[in-house]
Amino acid sequence: MYNFVTMNIEPYIAQLLYRYQCVTVPGFGAFLTEIQSAQLIESSHSFFPPKKVISFNAHLKNNDGLLANHIAQAEKTSYEYAISAIQYEVFNWKKALQENGLFSIKNVGNFSLNADKNLIFTPYDQTNYLTNSFGLSAFVSPMVKREIFEQKIEALEEEKEVIAFEPETRTARPYLKYAAIFVLGLGLTGVIGYPVYQQQIANETIIVEQSVQKQVQNKIQEATFFIENPVPAVAVTLTVKEEKMSYHIMAGAFRDEKNAQKKFKELSSQGYKARRIPQNKYGLFPVLYGSYATFAEAEKASQEIQKTVNPDAWVLVESL
Repeated sequence: MYNFVTMNIEPYIAQLLYRYQCVTVPGFGAFLTEIQSAQLIESSHSFFPPKKVISFNAHLKNNDGLLANHIAQAEKTSYEYAISAIQYEVFNWKKALQENGLFSIKNVGNFSLNADKNLIFTPYDQTNYLTNSFGLSAFVSPMVKREIFEQKIEALEEEKEVIAFEPETRTARPYLKYAAIFVLGLGLTGVIGYPVYQQQIANETIIVEQSVQKQVQNKIQEATFFIENPVPAVAVTLTVKEEKMSYHIMAGAFRDEKNAQKKFKELSSQGYKARRIPQNKYGLFPVLYGSYATFAEAEKASQEIQKTVNPDAWVLVESL
């Protein structure tokens, strides 16, 4: 007989949260992770690195095999034993909720019941499950103090000495008057003669430019161009990279690939954007109702499918 009391599955849940976006505990619910970018809280001058934010969805209870396989490999035991151990642990969790109204999963979060007996999950913020942020921690930066220099500048300006320039009084010299008149005459001659010289240069420049332009036009008119082997047009094909979706509604997984193809055609004929994904490690061929960019869209669609056509439909979180 198996001794389930010694099996603690909490560390294995925490280990998988580092590697996957969704970790499902069969019969209980699923832990979902979403990456949150770095944050700055200006009021407290606090900086926080990017991290994974954990949430819980009590509707995702179907066994996807992830947790059970991880436990079986880590404990070197059978898959069936791991399933039984998970069921026993879930039984203890539900019992603790009924008796105490709360229980905790180490390094993951706390569970409690509100007044309406609804399950409330509070994540544990001290552990960052984003491996890209390994070694980064939150810190508080002291406010930068800026000194005011205006008063110092004003004081320095007041200390500057004012240098006054007084005109020097000199005695007039008569012979300088005639020299000034001679220089003034030379200046007037230069002022009058320089524009005439400039106009002459401009006229000669225009004549040369007109001659050159005429020669260029003649060359263009005489030239004839022949293209014996024209370059063929290049066909450009644009490849649009398909955006990967992370949230998918699972219709079923089949041992026989023919059954998977039959289900795929059936869903496509019903108007679903059905997909088939490659065979998984359990040898099954999964078929999807469709894929979605956000969890909210996938959750809304899965609830509609569960109500109308397939109560066992569930959301798969994986980048495909």
